[in-house]
Amino acid sequence: MCDLCHALVHSEELERLAAEAKALEKAGEARVAREKWLIALLLLPPASKQADWIRQHIQGLDAVDRVGQSSGSGDNQWAQPLGPAALAAPSRVPRTARFRWTSLLSFAVFVAIYSAASGVKFGIGFAVLILIHEMGHFIDIKRRGLPADMPVFLPGLGAYVRWQALGVPLEARAAVSLAGPLAGFLAALACAGVWWQTGNPLWASLARVGAILNLLNLIPVWALDGGQAALALSKMERIVLLIASLGLWMALGQRLFLLVALGAGYRAFFAADLPPHPSRATTIYYVVVLAALGIIIRLMPGQGLGLR
Repeated sequence: MCDLCHALVHSEELERLAAEAKALEKAGEARVAREKWLIALLLLPPASKQADWIRQHIQGLDAVDRVGQSSGSGDNQWAQPLGPAALAAPSRVPRTARFRWTSLLSFAVFVAIYSAASGVKFGIGFAVLILIHEMGHFIDIKRRGLPADMPVFLPGLGAYVRWQALGVPLEARAAVSLAGPLAGFLAALACAGVWWQTGNPLWASLARVGAILNLLNLIPVWALDGGQAALALSKMERIVLLIASLGLWMALGQRLFLLVALGAGYRAFFAADLPPHPSRATTIYYVVVLAALGIIIRLMPGQGLGLR
């Protein structure tokens, strides 16, 4: 919205999206129409009446979609990726409820496996750190008015939050990707604070491990959070990320930054996935989270993933 006249800056684009969405709804293409409404939602001020109307309308489309799926074969298609436990669930249970149960059960299994491997206290703490990271993604998605499922945990691989990124601008997708490492930093900072007050090495270990894992997740390659965030960075911004990573390596003495620098160099000079527009805000966000995690690792006692 224009700061001077308060008119909608994207009014023509919004009118076009609304017309396309309504035409798709009449044609019975509710899901495709929903994507159009989601794109329109990102172009509106979050507190505007138009944004509120679109959110309510999307909820109505979701309700219609759920009813249609529960009356057809959609439930079985939804259950297949979730394994035998989901297939055995009664068909009258909504798919969202099934996914919540999957989230809770996978978290319990995650805690049990890491508790058996590293002790109960560390296992629980480690699982909570991963949960906080994923909730960073989840909360950022939800505050944008977009639908998302609760995290699902995969022992040995981490966890993921399923959401619909189709049609979402690259800068918004990058912010969602960086929200996880930011939440991970805050969790590591809290652990560091408890260690500072108590002197208990468990908290220092959790802070260090949490910061290291979140820093590794910021390497700008593959499906890592850093790889998704880098999609919004121009070639020059990727070079800035490369230089910043090298600077952080020299300043903090953490060789993990070399991996980030290598990934940034590859994405700057060899990748062909450059965005149409640069995103200075994403670059600043990325570097600040990198530096914050590096400081936590530098201040915590120990080397690698353990204590001295």
